[in-house]
Amino acid sequence: MTDLIITEIDGPVATVVLNRPEKLNALNLEMWAGVGSAFHALDENTDIRCIVLRGAGDKAVGPGADITEFSEKRNNSEQGAEYGGVMHASMAAIRDCRHPVIARIRGLCVGGALELALMCDLRIAGEGSRFGVPVNKLGLVMAHPEVEALVGLVGPSVALEILYEARVFDATEALAKGLVNRLVPDEDIDEEVSKTAARICAGAPLVNRWHKKFVYEAAAGKPPGDPSDGFACYNTDDFQEGVRAFLAKETPEFKGK
Repeated sequence: MTDLIITEIDGPVATVVLNRPEKLNALNLEMWAGVGSAFHALDENTDIRCIVLRGAGDKAVGPGADITEFSEKRNNSEQGAEYGGVMHASMAAIRDCRHPVIARIRGLCVGGALELALMCDLRIAGEGSRFGVPVNKLGLVMAHPEVEALVGLVGPSVALEILYEARVFDATEALAKGLVNRLVPDEDIDEEVSKTAARICAGAPLVNRWHKKFVYEAAAGKPPGDPSDGFACYNTDDFQEGVRAFLAKETPEFKGK
């Protein structure tokens, strides 16, 4: 991996950074592939309890695609499908990652950057952030996987408003539309993300992973893959530790076992 995608690990929290600040973290093909590789690797790391996705610096998660590479890599439907395959694999790597994922949003979060944020479990944004999907101004379509994620979050009417109008709108409107979970002053974004990650890490990690699986199955209208999963928690050491600590009025020390 080059340094276009950086993975940092601090205890149980990993941070994946889109690292192209000189281009406001505009996404090129190498970065899309790098995001997928980073999340696949973190999925295998069972010591991780939470992942934060962010852009380098405070100006943007990203402005969307690097349009300068379109003429060589996205210039016809065959190239578009091949490029889209890489994009969608990386988006799925975020959604399918076993660990809870937080999008840390400050500045621009537009186009492909917003698509990545849609795949995260939580989105925490600074009040100065801006959002949008202005792809129709490029003659581009948002493909099915991205549309599915957008509709799943905001519903069909709001999704079409965002796509039809192609506006870049502010964080207050993003919150009202359901695109983000929480707004904080820009200068407080790192503290809020850190506190949220800490709260997630304080919970039993196996339980967080089961809840992520169950919620996305329910959202997709899928029956549970294995109904017994809902009761497997009783066989974990963490369940015994949680009950013990509650009765003893102590803070539990979960091991993920």
